[in-house]
Amino acid sequence: MHVLRFISRRIGISFLVLLGASLLMYVLTINAGDPLADLRESNSENKQNLMDQRTEIMGLNDPWYVRYWNWLFGVSKCFALQCDFGTTRNGVSVNSLLPQAAASTMRLVVLATLIAIVVGVAIGILTAIRQYSGFDYVTTFLAFLFFSLPVFWAAVLLKEYGAIRFNDWIADPLLSPGAMILWGLGLGLILQAIVGGGRKRRLYTLGITWVFVTGALFYFEAVDWFRQPALGVGVVVIAAAGAAVLVTALVTGLDNRRVLYAALTTVVVGGVSYLALMPVLDEPNWWILFGLLVLAMALSNLVGWLWGGYDKRRAMFVSSITGFIMSLLVAGDQMLSHWASFLDLKPRPISTIGSETPNFPGGFWEDVLDKGTQLILPTILLALVSIAGHSRYTRSSMLEVMGQDYVRTARAKGLSERAVITKHAFRNALIPITTIVAFDFAALIGGAVITEQVFGWKGMGAMFKQGLQQVDPPPVMAFFLVTGVAAILMNLVADIAYAYLDPRIRR
Repeated sequence: MHVLRFISRRIGISFLVLLGASLLMYVLTINAGDPLADLRESNSENKQNLMDQRTEIMGLNDPWYVRYWNWLFGVSKCFALQCDFGTTRNGVSVNSLLPQAAASTMRLVVLATLIAIVVGVAIGILTAIRQYSGFDYVTTFLAFLFFSLPVFWAAVLLKEYGAIRFNDWIADPLLSPGAMILWGLGLGLILQAIVGGGRKRRLYTLGITWVFVTGALFYFEAVDWFRQPALGVGVVVIAAAGAAVLVTALVTGLDNRRVLYAALTTVVVGGVSYLALMPVLDEPNWWILFGLLVLAMALSNLVGWLWGGYDKRRAMFVSSITGFIMSLLVAGDQMLSHWASFLDLKPRPISTIGSETPNFPGGFWEDVLDKGTQLILPTILLALVSIAGHSRYTRSSMLEVMGQDYVRTARAKGLSERAVITKHAFRNALIPITTIVAFDFAALIGGAVITEQVFGWKGMGAMFKQGLQQVDPPPVMAFFLVTGVAAILMNLVADIAYAYLDPRIRR
């Protein structure tokens, strides 16, 4: 009952905030210029007729509050699932423009947000654990560098090196032996800094990574893997098994054999299912993939429940995560196996303009690759700044929590460092991080306006810019409504997360 009352109160406050902000946005938009400016300068013989038509369409003869009320009344029909967002000054219904624009922007922003949360929080935890190490100093420097990057300048660099030069290279992907050795050495240095430990451990990590990466690059070069890549069922199963062990170690520790066996059984069931479903996965659709994901989650939970014994809840949780990771690996393997056919259709795979290739003739996976490659550069651009912010806030929050008495008590009781970090420190450190994530989502939507402009995406940013330039309120208000509702929903999710993380907040 307390939770429902808490959520209802937050929804009511959010609605009032959205209503007041919409009034302010509408007034600012209609006073941003003259909607008839282009026609006043026209030399057309029917200039007056055109001005009269636009005046009628936009309702310019009505007072501003009447126009706002008409827009608000149309939007209120959304409660009856009959939304009316008005028409542009050219008489085009905003309802017909909004779905594609919103889908384009949300696809970009949601993906960037998820990447920023996962990577930023992980880096923040690692730097807090490895405070004042070389890894901490380098990460701090890079975080401040990325946080201060001008978006438009970084976008130009990404276009040059991530699109134009990559497209040139992928046409004939050659790596010199010196480049392979340097790549292996660079990744080895990064990994040994993350793993840490004594000098001997660092040298082992550096050497093994160097040999493995260099050998893999020589193999890829020999078999032309960069143009005809694939993982195969064996690699998918091995990678999923590694993920199962890692997730088990983080959640319960490897001493809990039932949870570990549940995760590994999930991998085996997933591998057998992949072999059986290969003909279906070769050319599926989104409904089939969604159904298979639901089935994978159901089977994972069943395996966790059967193996769990006294610890069914955590066994089901670990099995579900393992099943989800394996589903991602299977999808990744399918995309890689269709990379060669995608390159045949689109020799220069990463375009610098647009969110997809018009009239693209490929099948399902080729179409996914086309849209996915177009997501890479703007997603990286949006995610970099957020990763920098998330990592700094996570580090600060973790360091503050790890200095508390209850964390020192947990260590004094003899709990493992894993249990101290995951069960005691991280959960309490999540409360301020949740606030930052919610606000950052709204900031990302605002930043997407510039990013879409640079990369030529026809999303909400283009609609907002055009409406503002033409002093046309309906497109601008549609942008405000979608982004405002999304921001408010994220803040509502954050409030609910507070109540889950700390039950005292519910009161």
